[in-house]
Amino acid sequence: MDFDFSDDQEQLRDAVRKWVDKGYTFERRRAIVAAGGFDRAVYGELAELGLTALTVPEQHDGMGQGAIDAMVVAEELGRGIVLEPVAQGFIASAVLSHYAPAAAQSTWLPRMASGEALVVLAQQERKARYRLDICDAKAAPAQSGYTLTATKSIVPAGDHADAFIVPAQLDGAMALFLVERSASGVSTQGYVTQDGSRAAEVQLTNAPATLITQDGLAALELAVDTGIAAACAEAVGVMDKTVAITVEYMNQRKQFGVFIASFQALRHRVADMKMQLELARSMSYYASLKLGAPAPERRAAMARAKVQLGQSMRFVGQQAVQLHGGIGVTDEYIVSHYFKKLTQLEMTFGDTLHHLGEVSARMQDTAGVFA
Repeated sequence: MDFDFSDDQEQLRDAVRKWVDKGYTFERRRAIVAAGGFDRAVYGELAELGLTALTVPEQHDGMGQGAIDAMVVAEELGRGIVLEPVAQGFIASAVLSHYAPAAAQSTWLPRMASGEALVVLAQQERKARYRLDICDAKAAPAQSGYTLTATKSIVPAGDHADAFIVPAQLDGAMALFLVERSASGVSTQGYVTQDGSRAAEVQLTNAPATLITQDGLAALELAVDTGIAAACAEAVGVMDKTVAITVEYMNQRKQFGVFIASFQALRHRVADMKMQLELARSMSYYASLKLGAPAPERRAAMARAKVQLGQSMRFVGQQAVQLHGGIGVTDEYIVSHYFKKLTQLEMTFGDTLHHLGEVSARMQDTAGVFA
């Protein structure tokens, strides 16, 4: 199988990396965190790079690119631990282009492509944990469509987004709806998360909504799987930079008059970090390549990938902090922020233990070395 990237994909990687290196410095990121964890101006810069249009179909003013291109972008944004939720655009464009009626697509997809509109997934409820089939939100028919009553938690940039994709119960089954943040009955309470990004609690009280699809669970699974693939790719970028920062530090830090990079025991630990990084990279590729597979195969692949990524993120993050010593957990030093990002990504769209259960539940009678 050919795992080489095309020239266009390499140019895309180079463009995003240059922007991250020059336009999204650690100092700028810290200022954004201090200001609340989301900067619409930065999101506009990402739109100018074409990233918000990347996976939007061409007929809706997008670039019509696929999962591998999105993976390349997510990796590079991960290297800079970029706070603005570009991955939510990948999720929204996947759901709307596959499931939404033509009118909703023509209304929202061009605005998403231009960066004018940020549409995010609002699926998490307190008692659902990571299960997608548990949903207390209620939808009811109304004169001009539907109304929703729901409470959704940890919605990315929820108090800055222009609209939400919301699962809710309709006639005893889950359906998927689009709700504008400016609509009546919508209230948000924003906060900064542990990694410095922005999230919000979203309260809907008889809020007007547009039906995306009545096949809500299948659409939600596609949304979450797209998010998992993006999170895996982002984590690879975060780990790649974490390893590089750690190696650089070891080549500068002296103990007993010599650089600690010369200590064999520490070199072995760095080798183990790089091994975990490459294991994670291969499973991230696997996840992105499986996004177009039939739903059962795709769901199983995402769970497998998230298990490996979770294990790798924990190992790389912890080793990086230990190899730095006390400075590794200080807010002033950059590696602590990479560690927090890895910790949060491990729990995004289901933690390692949850996905280990998903892998186990999807095993067939022939699973294992004798399959």
